[in-house]
Amino acid sequence: MIAFMLYGCASIPRDAAKNISSAYPHPEETPLGRTFSVDAANHPGESGFYLINQGVDGLLARLELARKAQRTLDLQYYLFRGDDSGMLLAHALLEAADRGVRVRILVDDGDTAAEDDRWKILAAHPDISIRIFDPFSYRGHSKALRALEFAFDKSRLDYRMHNKLFVADNAAALIGGRNIGDAYFQISTQSQFGDDDLFTTGPMVRGLSDTFDDFWNSALAVPVEDLMSKKPDENALARLREKLDALDAPPEAVQGAEKSVSNLVSGKTSLIWAPARLIYDSPEKRLVEEGKQPGHLIRREIYRDLHSVRHELLMVSPFFVPGKDGMAMLRSLRKRNVQIRILTNSLDSTHVLSAQSGYMHYRKPLLEAGVQLFEIKRDLGSPRGSGESFGLARYGAYGLHGKMWVFDRKKVYIGSMNFDQRSEHLNTEIGLIIDSPELAGEVVRRFEDLTRPENAYELVLRDGKMLWQTRKEGKIVDYPTEPSASEWKKFEVDLL
Repeated sequence: MIAFMLYGCASIPRDAAKNISSAYPHPEETPLGRTFSVDAANHPGESGFYLINQGVDGLLARLELARKAQRTLDLQYYLFRGDDSGMLLAHALLEAADRGVRVRILVDDGDTAAEDDRWKILAAHPDISIRIFDPFSYRGHSKALRALEFAFDKSRLDYRMHNKLFVADNAAALIGGRNIGDAYFQISTQSQFGDDDLFTTGPMVRGLSDTFDDFWNSALAVPVEDLMSKKPDENALARLREKLDALDAPPEAVQGAEKSVSNLVSGKTSLIWAPARLIYDSPEKRLVEEGKQPGHLIRREIYRDLHSVRHELLMVSPFFVPGKDGMAMLRSLRKRNVQIRILTNSLDSTHVLSAQSGYMHYRKPLLEAGVQLFEIKRDLGSPRGSGESFGLARYGAYGLHGKMWVFDRKKVYIGSMNFDQRSEHLNTEIGLIIDSPELAGEVVRRFEDLTRPENAYELVLRDGKMLWQTRKEGKIVDYPTEPSASEWKKFEVDLL
């Protein structure tokens, strides 16, 4: 078995011949491009932006862009689930390909093997191409064998593509923290992740497409056909098409939100026009960090902006593990009397215990430095600011997943990067820094809604002891230990 795994680790076809392709070069000729062309001409050097808070709207925006696209659709995701939302989007992509739209899908392999059959079948369509980023050699469904390969090849397989990007006709795009899955779009009955998408059009979309092309054409992006042990039978695509055509109607909350998203994609919604800067990691991030090749590092770019803050820094990050450099930066800001407020997950709301374990060691030092620290509740007392729609308020337990930072209420970062060591050193990430007090104000209002006592605990120090403070029945209440988290969850995180 060990010999088999070692052989497999050495047999990934990264150097196999593959077609080099690029974004559609004339987005202004497409209906989507023409929709926003007048506004773009009136705002030279700026791009248009619209923040999408509600998860269901994020799903509908993707479906609407897929329906409107005439030339190309480019998708790049860390996770692409095969649940209701994933199947609805797959259906929309297949229909687009039937219209002659070129569809390119790039998915990280951290959790892709379970969807291999679907990817292989979709890739049989002549206008759909699918590539897997940094793939495992083992393509079966045994978690034990997958874990064994990871153990033997950790230095490679621990390196993941965490980017989230959706581009239609090189004319309009969605960027942010959402993966493809019911929980991310807040239609899961089990759990929902509060997150944000940023819709954008204008010159910034060309830059986003360029980053997609870099990843798509990199040696780490392997065509799914090269990972097949055998090709799907000739009727497999027809059977999948029948399955997708027979999908039940979306949940009622999804149907009720369609008009606002249609207005957005049709150009009837006012956008915020502002200058922006694209920051991202190169596909071969490790080699760039080691100085072995030139390229881009998002950490290098974002730290410049962080160090330039003069008055106030707001940070939303579901996983917050600042490390030595991050703590040094935050302490230096506090020495200049910069107000810092941070919102992250509580132990009760988190879905990644390893990240929570790393964060827990920084809580007291952060408070001692004068940082205000908030942890989101698993059960929100108020849906305001949560990303829920009225129709989704009955849905599953809440967890934070958005990544948004506001610098002096003038600039805002939105993207895929968490403020943790994995995002800084092991994952590739992407984001935008938008120079817009108006958009920054929207994010500030969302931050303040989410940090209300009904929705979050504020951590405070009293006589050297850490307390979780909230409001209950109109009164301030302090908890000496992690509120609401089960004893088993506390035990698990203590073991890490």
